[in-house]
Amino acid sequence: MIHIKAKQQNVSFEKDVEKLAFVLSAHLYNTLEASKVIEEAAKRSGMSVGVIKAAWDAAGEVIRTWATEGHNVPLPGLGSMRFSVRSKSVQNVEDVKTSLITARRVIFIPSKQVKDELQATKIAITCYDKDGNIVKRVTSADTNDVEDPEQENNSGSNSGSQSSGSNGSSNGSSSQGGSSTGSETSGTPVLTISKTGSGSASVTAGGNMVNNGASIAEDTQVSITITPATGMTPSATINGNNVSLTEDSGTYSGSFAMPGTNATLVINTGSSGDGDTN
Repeated sequence: MIHIKAKQQNVSFEKDVEKLAFVLSAHLYNTLEASKVIEEAAKRSGMSVGVIKAAWDAAGEVIRTWATEGHNVPLPGLGSMRFSVRSKSVQNVEDVKTSLITARRVIFIPSKQVKDELQATKIAITCYDKDGNIVKRVTSADTNDVEDPEQENNSGSNSGSQSSGSNGSSNGSSSQGGSSTGSETSGTPVLTISKTGSGSASVTAGGNMVNNGASIAEDTQVSITITPATGMTPSATINGNNVSLTEDSGTYSGSFAMPGTNATLVINTGSSGDGDTN
């Protein structure tokens, strides 16, 4: 059973305007210790814990070694994994350089058995109002398709950013999720957006408008467009780190890769008394 929480939140991006919606996100599960997994495997196989641990350590070392050599490595009973990078694209070969790489990644491709198991697993949704009270419970046995990590562009394109496998092949767009409704339910991080100032700003991911409280997949490129108050210079931070903004005809734009955890985006569009005058 996959447990999902639907929490009523203010998803309005406008200052002093409240727009309540139920935002879905997966309950966070505890991370199991390797020793517990090894002990359980020993019980099921009839082999000693020492033998299972030796095989576990050896398999891990082989997988790491082969993955760094550019191989797509099988994971017994689970699928396969490979290393990859996320990068920006350029038109001229003279501009190709390592600084175009924005992130290094691990891509896991589940086996058919794992995907079938996930597809057959029921989903339980618990709904909370804005005060944290449980108002509804829903159990679903939907048969929605399981996301394919090799087809990341199914949920929207993201220009200027690509994911390349370690063997040099391109896997297309880097965008995953980023919907304006925050309807991603696969345990994706939630983006909290705070806007100050008298200017205007918009946030998009994968070509879709992003509202406060949206769930956005890790490493998705999130774009910001700001039209500041007259004479003001805007700013933006993600989890306290400055987002680089570029100005073009009075409009500022920037982007960042969604972190692997819940994140807070603070946008200052500029108002009287803040920002630098031009």
